[in-house]
Amino acid sequence: MLTLAGLGVALVVAALVLVPWQRPPAPRADQLAALRDLPTGQVEHARQFRSALRPGGWAALGVGLLVALALGLTPLGSRLVELAGRPFGGHWIAQAILGGLAVVLVADLVTLPFAAWRHSVLTRYGLATNGWGGWAVDLLKSYAVSAVIGAVALLGFYTVIRLAPRWWWAFGAAGAATLVVLLSFVLPVLVEPVFNRFSPMEPSPLRSQLMELAERDGVPVRDVLVADASRRTRAVNAYVSGLGPTRRVVVYDNLLREATPAEVTAVVAHELGHARDRDVSVGTLTGALGAAAAVVALYLIGSWPPLLRLAGVDSAAEPRAFPLLLALVTVAGLVFTPVQSLMSRRIEARADAHALALTGDPVAFESMQRRLSAVNLSDPDPPRWEYLYSASHPSTVERIAAARAYARKVGR
Repeated sequence: MLTLAGLGVALVVAALVLVPWQRPPAPRADQLAALRDLPTGQVEHARQFRSALRPGGWAALGVGLLVALALGLTPLGSRLVELAGRPFGGHWIAQAILGGLAVVLVADLVTLPFAAWRHSVLTRYGLATNGWGGWAVDLLKSYAVSAVIGAVALLGFYTVIRLAPRWWWAFGAAGAATLVVLLSFVLPVLVEPVFNRFSPMEPSPLRSQLMELAERDGVPVRDVLVADASRRTRAVNAYVSGLGPTRRVVVYDNLLREATPAEVTAVVAHELGHARDRDVSVGTLTGALGAAAAVVALYLIGSWPPLLRLAGVDSAAEPRAFPLLLALVTVAGLVFTPVQSLMSRRIEARADAHALALTGDPVAFESMQRRLSAVNLSDPDPPRWEYLYSASHPSTVERIAAARAYARKVGR
């Protein structure tokens, strides 16, 4: 309990100190003025698209939760783990890895129809370009990557439990935090190429401008790469990937075709803001503290006798109890989503402010927000309840209003 309290305090302090809470959204009147300036047809089309996606998205969350609870709070999950390990004599390693992956796979397969339905909506509205074959290949790649990471995590977790049955919660918390840190370094370098092909941007005035922008911002990058995102989607985006010597600016090929050089620069300046303010490191730190706290909380809650009886297991430390732990993690994830979303929105708003200050071009920034909303079919002013629960970025009207406020401040 003391350890959990200490981790909780550390997490709260880190969030209070490192997240820019002092950046409130633009006044609502300015947001509504920005909304009125957007083409009515564009706004209606985006809202129709989001309305088409919404039922399946929320249904997937609900069904996923029900499946997790059914597997974790009944003996079904523990029996599935036993069944997966039976061909190997019920060995704990087989139960830990194969049983754990089987539980996750069942949960994924149950929600797979919603993912397919989502792809059909994206295709109908012209946002997806990869067809069903490409979608299936990406899905299999995602399963393969998740299986590798999951197998390593499960083996490590249950090995620690067997080696330190009384103190596994402490070693497990340290291991979970370490894994979060490692993945923040490894995923951009090893996983991104699995889903996209990257090629260096051809020498051009835009490439020189982006490299100079990064140098002027004090965020040196190794290269500017172009991702072949158009084979999968019409959406436009850019990001800064990697840390230290592996850092590079990545630009969607769609963005280069759709946007003007000034708009591309505005997007990249936003991403450089994340690197300048070490947002990846902040996310890694809070993620590591959260993962460590989650392991300790699982030990405490998962050891509660009524839960163990519901799951049909004797201890939370045995592989057969993995479905119970997964159910608890699922519930916690849904409960804390609004907090994570709020933190993300404040961080993204700071990156917007950084982009405006770095480029000094609020006109290009606003133009880029209009283009992002139009091409990506994002609702410029989404329903408040949905925005508060799951929006990771400020809305389009918030970002346009912020750009106009900056223009007034500097007299442009």
